[in-house]
Amino acid sequence: MRRLIAIAALLGCYPVLLVSALWPAPALFGAVAALSYAVEYIAPRAGRPLPELLGKVHLGVTVRFAARETMALLLVARTAGSDSPWFPALAAGVFAIHVVRAGHTGLAMRLKQMLSRMPVTTRNIDVSALRIPKMPPPYLRDSRSVRFLYLDALPVLGAAAGVVPAAIGAGLAILLGAAGALALIPYVRRATPLTDAAKVLAVVGEQVEAYRPEVILYFSGATAAAYQARMWLPILERIDRRAVVVLRERGMASHLESTTLPMLCIPSAADLMSFRALSSAKLCLYVANVGRNVHMLRIPTLRSAFLNHGDSDKEASFNPFSRVYDEVWVAGPAGRDRYRRARVGVRDECVHEVGRPQLEGISTEGPGLPYRTVLYAPTWEGWNDDLFHTSLITMGPRIVRALLDHRPPVRVIYKPHPLTGHRAKSAARAHRKIVAMIEAVELAESKARHPSSAPGETSEIRHMVVTGPEPHLYDCFNECDLLISDISSVVADFLASEKPYAVTNVSGLPGQAFHERYPSTEAGVLLGEDLAGLADFLDGEDTLARARIKLRSHLFGPEYPDALTRFNAAVERVFS
Repeated sequence: MRRLIAIAALLGCYPVLLVSALWPAPALFGAVAALSYAVEYIAPRAGRPLPELLGKVHLGVTVRFAARETMALLLVARTAGSDSPWFPALAAGVFAIHVVRAGHTGLAMRLKQMLSRMPVTTRNIDVSALRIPKMPPPYLRDSRSVRFLYLDALPVLGAAAGVVPAAIGAGLAILLGAAGALALIPYVRRATPLTDAAKVLAVVGEQVEAYRPEVILYFSGATAAAYQARMWLPILERIDRRAVVVLRERGMASHLESTTLPMLCIPSAADLMSFRALSSAKLCLYVANVGRNVHMLRIPTLRSAFLNHGDSDKEASFNPFSRVYDEVWVAGPAGRDRYRRARVGVRDECVHEVGRPQLEGISTEGPGLPYRTVLYAPTWEGWNDDLFHTSLITMGPRIVRALLDHRPPVRVIYKPHPLTGHRAKSAARAHRKIVAMIEAVELAESKARHPSSAPGETSEIRHMVVTGPEPHLYDCFNECDLLISDISSVVADFLASEKPYAVTNVSGLPGQAFHERYPSTEAGVLLGEDLAGLADFLDGEDTLARARIKLRSHLFGPEYPDALTRFNAAVERVFS
């Protein structure tokens, strides 16, 4: 709805501008033109697809600005006359504004291309020898030069005051645009040496060789999947060997949390396989099964170990692709059992139990609030229907509605999987419906709060929707008393808290068959599609506490030595 209103407001200004220009009505033209600029600026923020949608029907941003300029020329022609000596100056000035913008666009695109052609980008590595220039301000490096279009407001709004102010405004716009374009030239000149691939690789290679990495964390994938690598960074900072992170997609480093580990992004497979500076490393750790793994797997001197990005009963935790690695590292005996049962060709002697060191900060205590908190953390829809475990589409809105309507009231924390809606639009729709439900309840409760109450004086329940990396999933564990989730690593990780949990039975399997197929659910309550077990889960007696403690040991191995010690020992074994 907001998108339709924005489109109507944006396009509705142009007929009024045309009529006021032909009438002529300079005051009305100036007011509507100013309004149109304001709507032009606000409209894209009403919905991200808006610019693309208008572009598809040939009403892109340049066309809209050019139309407004044409109407300004019509207004001047009707008021001052086309025979005025200032009229051709104004027309030429408006044309020159676009010429200047084209020049800036060319320079901005050139700068972007030079930086994007760098064979390797880094983080936490000293590459000062490359003299990489500082980036210009955002409005200068925008290769679409949209902000430069707004300079035509000077002649367009000036047209409402007369031809002379309009012509002077055009001249001023040209000067400002030319200054912006000229300001980019030094940045382009300083970035030119970065197109020398051999030099860039040599400089970076020298620094990596001086660091002498011993362990590599390798990651390739979509930016939404950056969490898969992110969870391992703090662990690799604490091991006894020097670790380095190797990425394949440009810009991926910005989606990873702050870390002291050196990072390399090498997009080209040829550059990666010939990058000799990594030759000191003996172990490469993989967190996801993706096609680009083969480029690193081809390096014969590296021992490969598959870490995965979560320990669960999902098919991803016993993928046949795992056979390509020298070793498969799992958290505990449950992970080993998965590969034994699946019989996908991974030999038992290649499976090593290394613990799950990420879980050490998870508390077994609840948040201690006067009401209980329920975390609903559904998984995503999977790459295909065989991996479809999400409750979001068929049960999600009903689960959240039941939680919001529960008496006594409970607090709801909703944290969907980062890839939600990646494959199925129905999952994205269900997600939006849940968010709208929670926001509606929050709005109603905020209106009901007494205006004189100071912060902290009331005990109103504040529900939460978590769609970004913060707060972290494990922080949400510590903020809740109960969990509702699907077949995923969320369930396994939550067992570290020893708190009650419920798992959705999306497939509709009988209870015993479900537990046999997904052992991590054995100490949890099953929720069928009719949500029959939800009331007992929220209000019934907790009879599964001992079962959760027993299952925790099966999933993560012994408590002593701790998981980080066992993980570090697994790394050291490769070097022995």
